[in-house]
Amino acid sequence: MKLHDLKPSEGAKKRATKRVGRGIGSGLGKTSGKGHKGQNARSGGGVRPGFEGGQMPLFRRLPKRGFTNVFAKEYSIVNIRDLDRFDENTVVTPELLLNEGLVKKLNDGVKILGDGDLEKKLTVKAHKFSKSAAEKIEAAGGKVEVI
Repeated sequence: MKLHDLKPSEGAKKRATKRVGRGIGSGLGKTSGKGHKGQNARSGGGVRPGFEGGQMPLFRRLPKRGFTNVFAKEYSIVNIRDLDRFDENTVVTPELLLNEGLVKKLNDGVKILGDGDLEKKLTVKAHKFSKSAAEKIEAAGGKVEVI
C-alpha cells in the first residue's frame, strides 16, 4: 500500500447537503430547482405515492387474489448436510445453529430437512423434522428430539 492508495473508508465522509435558494451562481437559486408555480412548487405540495392524477391507480385496477394467513408459522430451515460440520456426539440446538450462523433468525422455530448425508452421531433438538431427515439422523446413530 502506498500513500496515494489511502482513502477514507466507505461511508466515512458525508456529502454536503444540497443548498438551494442561494443565488443564481449556485445553479439552484431563485426557484430552487422547483420550476415555476404548480403543485410541486408549493410548500407541502406534491402527490402521494401511487397517485396517477385522478386516473384509477394501478393498485386498484389489478384484481386481488388469495389471503395472508396471520397464524402461519415461519420456520428457519437447516439441511442435514449442514449438520455434518459438528463433532461426534454433539447436542445440536437452535441456539447452537444460530451461533454457528446456520440460521440467521430463529423465527417460529427450526425445521430440519433431509437434503444431503450425515456421517456423524448427533443429538438434534429442533421444532420440526422432515421424515427423511429424522430417518437419516437415526441411521447415523443419532437421536431426534422435538422441542
